[in-house]
Amino acid sequence: MLKKVIVLLLVGFAVYYLLSTPADAADFVSSAFGGIMDAFQRVGVFFDELVN
Repeated sequence: MLKKVIVLLLVGFAVYYLLSTPADAADFVSSAFGGIMDAFQRVGVFFDELVN
């Protein structure tokens, strides 16, 4: 029960943050997406070097 309450509070805070500061939220999403793409690129380089 406590876990559900904590998850709901975190989701509620995330929604509030997205709605109250959309510019900051857009920057966060952009940087997170860039980080994910960078991680995939590094994994690709690792496997490329592993094969060669």
